[in-house]
Amino acid sequence: MPATSTTSIRPTASRTLDWGRTRYEEAWREQDGLVAQRLADEIGDTLVFTEHEPVFTVGLRAGAEQHLVWDAARLSREGVEVVKTNRGGDITYHGPGQIVGYPIVSLTTHKDLHTYLRFLEQVLINAVGSLGLAATRRPGLTGIWLGPRKVAALGVAVKRWVTYHGFALNVNAHLPHFAGIVPCGIDSAEGTVTSLEAELGRALDLAEVKTVLAREFWTLLPEFLTPPPPASAPLTSENNPC
Repeated sequence: MPATSTTSIRPTASRTLDWGRTRYEEAWREQDGLVAQRLADEIGDTLVFTEHEPVFTVGLRAGAEQHLVWDAARLSREGVEVVKTNRGGDITYHGPGQIVGYPIVSLTTHKDLHTYLRFLEQVLINAVGSLGLAATRRPGLTGIWLGPRKVAALGVAVKRWVTYHGFALNVNAHLPHFAGIVPCGIDSAEGTVTSLEAELGRALDLAEVKTVLAREFWTLLPEFLTPPPPASAPLTSENNPC
């Protein structure tokens, strides 16, 4: 079981956990447990941080497995696992120096996965901006970018409108491992992968970056989860104030 620390960044109903370094499948099992607790209202919304041991994860998008480049022998030499997962998206890499965030959040007041992904992107854009880089979205491509270079990937799943899986931000990530895949199925002519370290020219303190990510997440979440106002009633002779 991952080592767990709790940071009280929002009221006690919500919490941030840091699992430290984990194997992907171990963290996946732990997420399942948190999802069950959230569905039972035993816990509030939760944000989990972790760093994974080197792993390529294959999402549910058709053809994702075809974007694995390295063969079994190369994977063994590099010490990278391959795991099929139930999150959305294509194939991606997780490893040390990359902060993975797993929000376990109830979307019962906002049942829209598209806007949830845009919310996570905004959290990342704000956080990266606080660290001195102007990240943006790219039309038709989930994640956040620094020009043509992708610095964070997203892939989520929901169970009865409780979210799991989430985002991966390349902070001090080992970028050569991305050569073992076509990251997120995006050809190199369309975009490449980068890290905050590569862009800023220095390694960052992961604890500080997690603090920034958590701050932006908990700042933006309440507004995102606020139910939209009911649609206005159409004007008729009875309700037209004129």
